[in-house]
Amino acid sequence: MKFLEKGELANFRFQKDFLRPFEHIMKKNRSPTIRDMVIRCIAQMVNSQAANIRSGWKNIFAVFHQAASDHDSNIVELTFQSAGHIVTNIFQQHFPAVIDSFQDAIKCLSEFACNAAFPDTSMEAIRLIRYCAKYVSERPEALREYTSDDMNVAPGDRVWVRGWFPILFELSCIINRCKLDVRTRGLTVMFEIMKSYGHTFEKHWWQDLFRIVFRIFDNMKLPEQQTEKSEWMTTTCNHALYAICDVFTHFYEALNDVLLADIFAQLQWCAKQDNEQLGKSGTNCLENLVISNGDKFSSQVWDQTCNCMLEIFKATIPSVLLTWRPAGTDEDSSEKHLDTDFDRQSLSSMDKNPSERGQSQFSNPTEENWKGRPYGKMADQKLFASLLIKCVVQLELIKTIDHIVFYRATSKKEDAEHMAAAQRDMLDAEIHIDTEDQGMYKYMSSQHLFKLLDCLQELHSFAKAFNSNNEQRTALWRAGFKGKSKPNLLKQETSSLACCLRILFRMYVDEDRIDSWQDIQQRLLNVCSEALAYFITVNSESHREAWTNLLLLFLTKTLKLSDEKFKAHASRYYPHLCEMMQFDLIPELRVVLRKFFLRTGAVFHIWMPEDKLQTPGVRSPPP
Repeated sequence: MKFLEKGELANFRFQKDFLRPFEHIMKKNRSPTIRDMVIRCIAQMVNSQAANIRSGWKNIFAVFHQAASDHDSNIVELTFQSAGHIVTNIFQQHFPAVIDSFQDAIKCLSEFACNAAFPDTSMEAIRLIRYCAKYVSERPEALREYTSDDMNVAPGDRVWVRGWFPILFELSCIINRCKLDVRTRGLTVMFEIMKSYGHTFEKHWWQDLFRIVFRIFDNMKLPEQQTEKSEWMTTTCNHALYAICDVFTHFYEALNDVLLADIFAQLQWCAKQDNEQLGKSGTNCLENLVISNGDKFSSQVWDQTCNCMLEIFKATIPSVLLTWRPAGTDEDSSEKHLDTDFDRQSLSSMDKNPSERGQSQFSNPTEENWKGRPYGKMADQKLFASLLIKCVVQLELIKTIDHIVFYRATSKKEDAEHMAAAQRDMLDAEIHIDTEDQGMYKYMSSQHLFKLLDCLQELHSFAKAFNSNNEQRTALWRAGFKGKSKPNLLKQETSSLACCLRILFRMYVDEDRIDSWQDIQQRLLNVCSEALAYFITVNSESHREAWTNLLLLFLTKTLKLSDEKFKAHASRYYPHLCEMMQFDLIPELRVVLRKFFLRTGAVFHIWMPEDKLQTPGVRSPPP
């Protein structure tokens, strides 16, 4: 104590040498009694001579660091009380004197947080790390002016190197080392610090920071047990993903140039993992990021965004669904006949629950819809689980594109309005959904929209090819893929086409895109005629019912076109729509078809209404 009372001159390290034996004893001696005595001695020094301690702080925090991982509750509690006193009181009074040991203090608190035997202490240690961020924020000048062994660090970066970096780095260590509840708290505090103090960060600081943050995901690239990996993805990675996008949106102007490409790459990585929750979160975070910031995107950023979506699409298309074959199996004609009967059963099974008509059987791989069958093998089941997740991610990607372009729930509301208009026979009424103007459509160029359309059309073609391949679906079902009925991609088939049609029809009546109208019309004619030609070949009634909203959308949008545009479309679709009349369509579709044929007759002068009120059934002779 007498030695410490004399204080320490600048640029000297006598205290460090004097206190080193305490550090050595804590490292080498495992006796609880002796370790307890060392902690009490150090605590007494701190309480009585804190104002005179300079270089000795490093030894003090090194001793506390050794004690923090102890399993003796008395030692841990006593040490943490002293550490808490230093952080909350002594830092407040003597911050410049402890700057050289600030990083050691944070590392010490991190060790307390990582001691799994004392969860309450772990949470309190994280709170103290959060408290330390306040000192860095309130006293940046002290960090800039401290030059002891930081002469090689630029003055402008000293706040980062000595202050923010140690705090955020140690929080990342807590996230990577601790159990779920502690690492979740660490993750929350890390991003709270970013949002609270990020406005003071330089751009190159952010780059260093996100290298730390992305280590959370690097942890999953190491070989681990499957259960632990799955839990990590579903919890920590999932939480981190949303938090990253939230911080990016909060500081978009500062981060756009330096981090957007990295964030897109991380979102793609998440979507490619064989984890349903993480895949969904990847597409959902992409959606949130674009909807929140799309109005500020440049053309180059929109290019990056569309390319990101295309990369996710390419990486998750379940192409093996069309090519997989069981090893050494042959089917005779009787089996094929049985398969055909079962196909009708698999599609008609949707009739039992009208609320789920048209839903893809790949919509939820977490359900116990398929179990190992005699035909299946473990390798096949693992492959099937992966394919199932890819199908879900593809469906999420369709929703993401729809929500980005038109905003969330807009399409559902529009479908409901179309159905209501058909029921009231008021198809001429203008339909405007309040939320559609919140979408990113107006900020996207025609070329960007065409990129997304290519993606949607390819996805639709794939789903259509799979749904039409009864033999392949049977082979998959027999091998244990899904359960009581054969797999299908009905939801992918209909929702991708519906999104495609909404985009094309919106562009087709947009005066700002008049230069692209010719290309849009040709694409629209091809898409719609191919869709109708496919629909009339569908044999399953429930499969046709899945197209109800899609057909209402197509016919209603076509009816709202000008006479000149309607002519081009009606002449192309007329034979297909005539074929549709043979099906048992719902009343709402029959109403819209009737309107379509009446309009066709008027536009091509097959008949003319007597007056503007229209009297259906009364024809005038053709001119």
